[in-house]
Amino acid sequence: MSAMRFPKMVKIKQHFTGPVVEDIDRTVAEQLAAVGLADQVKAGMRVAITAGSRGIANIHVIVRAVVRELKRYGAEPFIVPTMGSHGGATAEGQVEVLESLGITEAFCGAPILSSMEVVQIGETPGGMPVHLDKHAWEADGIVLMGRIKVHTDFKSALHIESGLLKMAAIGLGKHKQALLLHGHGLHGIRDIMPDVGRVVLEKAKVLCGVGIIENAFEQTAKIEAIPTKQIPEREPILLRESAELMPKLPVEEIDILHVGEIGKNYSGTGMDTNIIGRLRIHEAQEPASPQIRYIIASDLSEASHGNALGIGLADLTTQRLFDKIDFKSMNENVITSTFLLRAAIPIVLPNDREALTVALRANWGIEPDQAKIVRIPNTLHLEYLYVSEALLPIVAELPHVEVLGEPEEFSFDEAGYLPKMHV
Repeated sequence: MSAMRFPKMVKIKQHFTGPVVEDIDRTVAEQLAAVGLADQVKAGMRVAITAGSRGIANIHVIVRAVVRELKRYGAEPFIVPTMGSHGGATAEGQVEVLESLGITEAFCGAPILSSMEVVQIGETPGGMPVHLDKHAWEADGIVLMGRIKVHTDFKSALHIESGLLKMAAIGLGKHKQALLLHGHGLHGIRDIMPDVGRVVLEKAKVLCGVGIIENAFEQTAKIEAIPTKQIPEREPILLRESAELMPKLPVEEIDILHVGEIGKNYSGTGMDTNIIGRLRIHEAQEPASPQIRYIIASDLSEASHGNALGIGLADLTTQRLFDKIDFKSMNENVITSTFLLRAAIPIVLPNDREALTVALRANWGIEPDQAKIVRIPNTLHLEYLYVSEALLPIVAELPHVEVLGEPEEFSFDEAGYLPKMHV
């Protein structure tokens, strides 16, 4: 392959705004007190705390704070992995996922009880069986905790997407409930999932919810304890707050997007579909923006443990990423979801240099120095990024963008890869 003339790139900084929770322990204590949790908890009660698989900011600290408050009330708290089929759909794998997030028994001060065994506790109005983690069902109470944000698979007219009802339905329902819901495709996770979650709120001993939303810097923006009966009404309000705080790319028309790392710690789909404007789901309409011609997935995060779900959202990838894929883990996850295209392997190139070369060659009718290229570390951290010179006149006029330094050449290492970006 002949040498390609690459355009120069300019580093920029996006300035986002949003609230930040400065004292997590105090905020958790105040919120749990505000919903009267102390009045519900009796000495010696065994209380399950849900913990999911997402890379939520400060999640280990938030879990620990909930544990401490429950102990102060006289309860005996324990942690339940609440992640559907993630972690290879095994009890051991789900503990490993929690540990990778810093949620350990030693740090949080509570045991982790992990099992894939569930109990059927009821059914939805439409007749779907509703299952619940056996440890959580047998507990004297459950604190339902999770992050509320826009979903990466769908948009809901009810504004119930990724949040507490999903944790109640798919998280606490484990692999069995995940299979049932995903077996109905989008209809299952978008329309039936909230009904499953409501059955859990009605039948299980849910003491309260703890909703978390984040700002554009992946910082904890809000922690709110919610009375159980109010979760279905309060969650849509928090979802809208979360959506307003989300980061996004500085431009909507891009020829090539180079993503430094994909991974489950950045998004449940490896790359956040809301950021890249791709769903790759049969019968689902693709987002109108952003419009990206080619996406390069360069590497897989260590925290993903080989699960490269989302690789199918890219057009090109590297040998480095391909070699890190644990197909058993990835396939279990994508088959459960039924969104098979998201695990389809794109064209594999030896390194970043070759991937960029191919993308530029396939960028019809546009000279390399005029290509609109954006380089990001991942789809979660979008404060610092690089844009090609062709985009500089556009981004320089944006009020929230600061141009840092002068245009510079791509700096590939000896193996042909770009250095990891600062986040």
